[in-house]
Amino acid sequence: MSWFSDRKAKSSSYLPFDRVAIEQYLDHYCLSSSDPLKSRLTQVELNEHSAKIHFYLYDHEVAQAQHIHNELAQYLSGYGIHTVNLHITQRKAPSANAQVKPNAVHSKPMPAFTDATVESNASNASPTYDPPIAKAATLQSQQKPHPQIQHVLAIASGKGGVGKSTTTVNLALALKQLGLRVGVLDADIYGPSIPTMLGNEGQMPLIESGQFVPLEAFGMPVLSIGHLIADSKTPVAWRGSKATGALLQLFNQTLWPKLDVLLIDMPPGTGDIQLTLAQRVKIDGAIIVTTPQHVALMDAQKAIELFNKVDIKTWGVIENMALHQCSHCGHEEHIFGTGGGEDLAQQYQIPLLGHLPLVASIRINADQGCPSVFAQDQASHYYLAIATKIRDQLALLESTQDSKRIF
Repeated sequence: MSWFSDRKAKSSSYLPFDRVAIEQYLDHYCLSSSDPLKSRLTQVELNEHSAKIHFYLYDHEVAQAQHIHNELAQYLSGYGIHTVNLHITQRKAPSANAQVKPNAVHSKPMPAFTDATVESNASNASPTYDPPIAKAATLQSQQKPHPQIQHVLAIASGKGGVGKSTTTVNLALALKQLGLRVGVLDADIYGPSIPTMLGNEGQMPLIESGQFVPLEAFGMPVLSIGHLIADSKTPVAWRGSKATGALLQLFNQTLWPKLDVLLIDMPPGTGDIQLTLAQRVKIDGAIIVTTPQHVALMDAQKAIELFNKVDIKTWGVIENMALHQCSHCGHEEHIFGTGGGEDLAQQYQIPLLGHLPLVASIRINADQGCPSVFAQDQASHYYLAIATKIRDQLALLESTQDSKRIF
C-alpha cells in the first residue's frame, strides 16, 4: 500500500484532484542536492484546491526555497491545486564523517496525507518558512470572457435577508421575457435558495464528458450547489477554499448554452467567494439589492466598496421592500424607512434602478417555485421595468464572444 492511499481527507466525489499524478510527481521530485523530496517530507496536507507540504532543508539549501515553490506550484496547478504553501524547517547539514547507510534516504516511506480540516497541535509545531506569493492576483481587465456567455452580472447585497435571490430569479425571468438568452448561477454555496424559487429543488444535473449539464427552469439554464445535494437539510460545511473551488467548477465545467447574460446570485458578505469570482471570472457589472433600512445600507456600502476595489463597475441599486400597502384598507407604510436607496445611489453616483414593494405575493410565489414575473402577480411590472433598464445597459456593451472559437 502506498503512502498516498493512507490519506484520509474528505474530498467530494465530484471535485476530485488527480491523486496518482500528484503521488508520482512528489515521488520523483529531486532537490538540487539530488536528494528525493520524499526523503525530506514530514507531512502533506491536501484540501481540494490547496496543498501544504512540510519538509526540511539544510542551511545551504534554504535559498532554493522560492525556486522549489515555483516548480511545485507550476506543476500541481495542472492537477487542480491552485495554492501551494511550503512549510520548511531549517536543519544543519550532516557532517562529512557521518555514517549513512546505503540508499537510506530512498527507503524512507512517504508520510501519510492528512485531513486539512483537522487543526494541528500548535505546541508541537516546528518553525516554518512560507515563501511569498510569486504571482499577483489577476485583475478584471486581464480576465478572459467565457466563450459561451456574452455578459456576466453579479447580483449582490453584502447582507442576507434583503431579497437578493428573489430579485435575481425575477430579473432573470423578466430579461428572458424581453428577448434575452438568460442563465442563472447560484453562488450562495452555504445557503442555496435558487432551486426552491425556480421549482426544481431535488433535481440533479447530468454529467457529460466530465461537465455538468445545467438544469432547466422556465426555459432558462440554471445551476446551484443545491442541485448537487440530495437532502436540502444537509448543511454545506466547507472551508473557504473548498467552497470557492466548487463555485469555479460550477461556472467553468458546465455545458452552458450560448447566453446573452448570466446572472450570478452572490452570497452575503464580502469574503472568499466574492474575491475569487472577481479574480477568476470576467464580470461586466454588479447590481446591489438593499432595503431602506440603515443596517442594510451599511452592508450595501461595503459591497460597493469591494467591487470598486476589484475594478467591477456597479450598475445600480435596487431598493427592495420599499413600500407596503395594506391589502385590507389600502394604507401605505414605509416599514423599513424611506430614501435609503436614493441616498446610496447619490453617494456613489450610480443609478437607482427601481423600487420593489413589500407584498405577500412575491414571497408566496417564490416559496412555491413560481416567481412573480412568471405568475404575473401585482409586483411583476416592477421587475420588468428594472430589467428593461438592465437590458438597455447591456446593449451598450461590446460583444465578448468569439464566433471562431469552438467550445
